[in-house]
Amino acid sequence: MKRIFDLLLALVLSLILIIPAIFISILVKFTSPGPIIYWSTRMGKNNVPFPMPKFRTMLTNTPVVATHLLSNPDQFLTPIGSFLRKSSLDEIPQLWCILNGDMSFVGPRPSLPSQADLNTARTQASVHTLVPGLTGWAQVNGRDEIPNEQKVAFDAEYLQKQSFLFDLKIMCLTAWKVVKRDGVAH
Repeated sequence: MKRIFDLLLALVLSLILIIPAIFISILVKFTSPGPIIYWSTRMGKNNVPFPMPKFRTMLTNTPVVATHLLSNPDQFLTPIGSFLRKSSLDEIPQLWCILNGDMSFVGPRPSLPSQADLNTARTQASVHTLVPGLTGWAQVNGRDEIPNEQKVAFDAEYLQKQSFLFDLKIMCLTAWKVVKRDGVAH
């Protein structure tokens, strides 16, 4: 049932967001040199890597590490990067990953392969068996502001409690956090 819900919602949102996505693409292209979409390798279900797209919010010379590991992430943001990140509009291309099954709407956020500590902790907690999500229980409970141990604890709690109603609750909380721009550091 979760996969069918993901497919239907992703198709509907893709149709609704096509015009804003075209507009964002134009803004990204004309505000900084480089590609419109940034593809990063992320860890998927059972620690299988997959390519994940986002609208590019960082300059092309940005080191390939998690944003919170940069000494001054703001220096690498494109002119519209902060807005795209705080509004979560940079995530629109991830609907593609939901459509092709690499991601779900709700699950643990996909990590970078270089985040070895987080990936090891998730594997030890069996969180790696979940399909990663556009949002998750950890995201609505702190997003960029909580340490890896807490993220894994929230992800493990989601593993135990997962249900359609819990997913709907997380999606509603996510919408509220996006509107408030809560929990985004950069």
